Amino acid sequence: MQITLLGVGSSAGTPVVGCNCATCQSSNSRNKRSRCSSLITLPTGENILIDTGPDLRNQALRENIKRVDAVLYTHTHADHLHGIDDLRAFCQIQRSQIPLFANQDAVTHIQNKFGYTLREPCDFWDLPVLRAEVIHQPFQLFNIPITPIPVMHGKIHIFGYRIGNLAYLTDVSEIPESSFDLLQGLDILLLDCLRETSHPTHINMEQSLSYISRIKAKQSYMIHMTHDLEYETLSAKLPAHVFAGYDGLKLTFS
Repeated sequence: MQITLLGVGSSAGTPVVGCNCATCQSSNSRNKRSRCSSLITLPTGENILIDTGPDLRNQALRENIKRVDAVLYTHTHADHLHGIDDLRAFCQIQRSQIPLFANQDAVTHIQNKFGYTLREPCDFWDLPVLRAEVIHQPFQLFNIPITPIPVMHGKIHIFGYRIGNLAYLTDVSEIPESSFDLLQGLDILLLDCLRETSHPTHINMEQSLSYISRIKAKQSYMIHMTHDLEYETLSAKLPAHVFAGYDGLKLTFS
């Protein structure tokens, strides 16, 4: 299987509008961060999208994505949800309904705010044609085991996901003790790392490294980063087997 990091940026993206800091003015392409999302490509050809951020259209064009077969939602903050309307293009190409998987709070939010997207296929494809399914335990998707990983994002309960030997945990302020058993034996961990200073709803670099040390994946990659973290400077600070993620990075896993 393959994961493509479509975006590793925080809610503002990098460069930040109006900012003249070194990261935002950098010519290094790895400092250009769109909003956080990833794509899992299965050996059988299906694509599973993790979140639909507001940069989805540009990410799809950049990576030449031609199909999306399902979406896993971590939560419904704007930087992870508000590209949902861009799923319309894939519904039009595929002439099929796309299933969305999320916890009950996220499904309720989508129903309330984007209810027009939840509809059955018909002769017209001028809107997204989506189906929302509530999940709360491991399930199979295209014969691949998917395990929701409960984590905290400030005061709200959200999901990370384990797909095979890869785990994707964005927008984390705390990993509950009960979730660590679901994170054993990982080849790849993708983990929130907002900035160096503390934040009420995200772990910072010190906390991220502490979790990485406990989880002990073979390789760990930091995602959901602000412009406070310059790619080369951050990379020089990281221990062996820990890396700064960047838009467009592709990783294989079993």
